[in-house]
Amino acid sequence: MAVRQHRRQLAGLAVLSVVVAAGLVVSPDLVYRQVEAVTDSPALAAGAFLLVYLVRPVLAWPTSAVALAVGYVYGPVVGFPVALAGTTASACVPFLGAQYFRGDGGVAGRLGASGERFFDATGDLRGMVASRLAPAPSDPVSAAAGLSGVPLRAFVLGTALGEVPWTAAAVLAGGSLETLAAGSVGKNWWLVAAAAVVALALLVQPAREALT
Repeated sequence: MAVRQHRRQLAGLAVLSVVVAAGLVVSPDLVYRQVEAVTDSPALAAGAFLLVYLVRPVLAWPTSAVALAVGYVYGPVVGFPVALAGTTASACVPFLGAQYFRGDGGVAGRLGASGERFFDATGDLRGMVASRLAPAPSDPVSAAAGLSGVPLRAFVLGTALGEVPWTAAAVLAGGSLETLAAGSVGKNWWLVAAAAVVALALLVQPAREALT
């Protein structure tokens, strides 16, 4: 059993290396060019976004980059639920992958044990919401939750709730653009700041209980 877990963890590290390399080679600008080409066809754009959200974790693209494009095509009203659903679904890819490679030993085991202590202190749902609200990369958070044994239901609900301000900021920015530009997400900085404050508020009580 230990040998099998070791092999799984080595395979996981290999997959992670490929993901990082792919993300460095393939830029979201490639998607932006394709999105601008299908802006006049919402149905065709929907198929394109479905594919992009499925491969996004493999290419290590930030969720905000895709949400920006969704807002650009559909506008804020339609774009927000589409982007939130896509973001939540794509987060399940690294989460489920991490659950498969989870083990008791090695790097994955130590990371999982550390994550378990965090979620034991916060609770699964609160911990997921706080992790998503915090200004941290989405996919490492998803992988950490998978290694920590967070239930799928708490992961999905916590991700959906915690990603609301980030998704809203990106979709609002995309809906106001004449041409796609990833840097425009920062124009809604107040949403990002509010998310960070709420994340800290959610963690204050668990941190205080852990220290007493």
